[in-house]
Amino acid sequence: MTVTPELDSEAPLEALMASLLPPVLARQGDLLAVKDVRSGRYVHVNPAMAAWMRKGIDELVGRTDGELFDGPVATALRAAEQTALSQGEPLVSEHRFELAGQRHEFSVLRVASPAMADGAQWLCSVWSDLTPSRQRDAQLRQALEQLEQQQRANEQLRRELGDQALRDAGTGLYTRAHFEDQLRREVDLSTREHREFSVVFIELDPPTEKVRLMGEPAQARILDAMGRLLRGGTRAMDASCRHDERRFAVLLSGVGLATAHARMEGLRRQCATQIVVLDGQELGFSVSMGVASFPHTSHTQEDLLSACAAALAEAQRRGGNHVTLASIKFET
Repeated sequence: MTVTPELDSEAPLEALMASLLPPVLARQGDLLAVKDVRSGRYVHVNPAMAAWMRKGIDELVGRTDGELFDGPVATALRAAEQTALSQGEPLVSEHRFELAGQRHEFSVLRVASPAMADGAQWLCSVWSDLTPSRQRDAQLRQALEQLEQQQRANEQLRRELGDQALRDAGTGLYTRAHFEDQLRREVDLSTREHREFSVVFIELDPPTEKVRLMGEPAQARILDAMGRLLRGGTRAMDASCRHDERRFAVLLSGVGLATAHARMEGLRRQCATQIVVLDGQELGFSVSMGVASFPHTSHTQEDLLSACAAALAEAQRRGGNHVTLASIKFET
């Protein structure tokens, strides 16, 4: 059991501090101040407090917070002191203010002495500067945020590099192998969930005489334009690929035959009116398309691709620049 010694108002200040400090000073380097509760004047400050206030100890002793701080700070300090006195037990509070142009944050522990016979009472406060730890916390948060940003950037780069490996260099479209993987997954999903999708084969019609004369650069420019049109005209859940030298394939997820026909008819018109320029010369091109759907025109992946190829051949037989639908199979 701890016995609080009775204090005499005539006792030396050192004796008072010896009685008050052991319960509250657990760390070295903190700022220490002792006030007379009745007058609100400092009766003692340690060198650390004086150094932080940028004044001599003699300049601080005998002065009040109102003489040392601006109005809002002095009011906040006074309110915290009144709370500590009313509770009759140690109180920790935080204070934020600027001194000499610098922002400071302190955790202040206040402990009041027992009232003496003549009514005198002392209030001891220990100020712990939180500014360095808060700065370290802010720096740590900033470092963690930068690390997270770097990780996201690395992940994005990894996805982009992985995606590039799946794309054709000339058109930016997916490769045939990736398209076939997507098609297998779409067939499995549609079979389980009884949903439809469509596949389109697109082939460049025979080049014009101007394109033939301009050779490989003209063909490359047309392939690039075709890639841009397909990338811009399909959704994220769709898959467009370069199937071979002049043929492309598009998987339209969740799209039936009629909707697929309408979308591909729009793409056909875009191709026919697309202006491609090489060396100041305008190049034109057109495409033929064959559209088939699962499960209306075909019930297996192989039959679906065969139906697409047959529809494409029919579009070409009609002279090109045409969209043809595969025949719908009716089961008896």
